[in-house]
Amino acid sequence: MPPSVRRRVAILIFDDVEVLDFAGPFEVFSRTRLTPGAASRRSEESAPFEVFTVARSHAPVTAVGGLTVIPAHGFADAPPIDLLVVPGGFGTRALLGDAGVLDWIRHVAGRAERVTAVCTGALLLAEAGLLEGRRATTHWAALDELAALERGVLVVRDGRVVDDGVITSAGVASGMDMAFHVVEALCGREVADETAHYIEYRRNR
Repeated sequence: MPPSVRRRVAILIFDDVEVLDFAGPFEVFSRTRLTPGAASRRSEESAPFEVFTVARSHAPVTAVGGLTVIPAHGFADAPPIDLLVVPGGFGTRALLGDAGVLDWIRHVAGRAERVTAVCTGALLLAEAGLLEGRRATTHWAALDELAALERGVLVVRDGRVVDDGVITSAGVASGMDMAFHVVEALCGREVADETAHYIEYRRNR
């Protein structure tokens, strides 16, 4: 993809989504710049990513802790997606039987450059059939739950970020490590490290 073309990063949100699961990657991708320095963050000129939230509809979503978020797009009007982020939270369990959400994830995954999950977002990717035969991880409290889905997932119990074609990460704050992993893969380590420095985040390697 030419450097002048920004990759579209879609972050799925839903009721009872974990706040840092989606807000952490949003911060990383939206603050990434190819030109270093604080001044570059005042414009989108050197931004390699266009980041937005997407939900089933434009109705407000209530995240864990009561935070209300208005999605930028619904499933029906979301633009083409290059990178999909599926966060976790207690709300993932209700979606495991939601054919509409699972179908949308499969549809996007079939066209996206990269598919990622944070925390129990891995449960949704597994239920959608995207982790069969792949190594994957999730929040430490949901590792057995991921295995119990019996979707052919090779569960990694000691990984923070696992990249086996589909990228999964452990719980909550590890979503930022996942995002930096993607930034480094697409934009280089120097850009990833400079972005981490800008947001004052100590990367886990």
